Amino acid sequence: MSVILYGIPNCDTVKKARRWLDDAGIAHQFHDFRKNGLDADLLGRWIDELGWEKLLNKAGTTFRKLPDDQKADLDASKAKALMLDQPAMIKRPVLDANGSLSVGFKADDYQARFAG
Repeated sequence: MSVILYGIPNCDTVKKARRWLDDAGIAHQFHDFRKNGLDADLLGRWIDELGWEKLLNKAGTTFRKLPDDQKADLDASKAKALMLDQPAMIKRPVLDANGSLSVGFKADDYQARFAG
């Protein structure tokens, strides 16, 4: 099984997800948005599968600090450009388990995903 967890290492939710995967003995790779960057094609696939609305963290500090004109009239293209420019705007973590994506962390969801 190929498992990649995308996020930022100092994010509390990412820390919980990494700890859960470690405790469950699930081998995974961690991809740090800030250190390793974010590929536009990969982000495009996430947007196609999950929707930009689910990926863009409008409640986060990075988004809230944007000027109003950058937050207005958002669509997939504008949201993608914002997330590529500032990956901290992406809800975290993004989990890719054998090509199946999820966003955020809830222990029950991970348990169900990796059961069996």
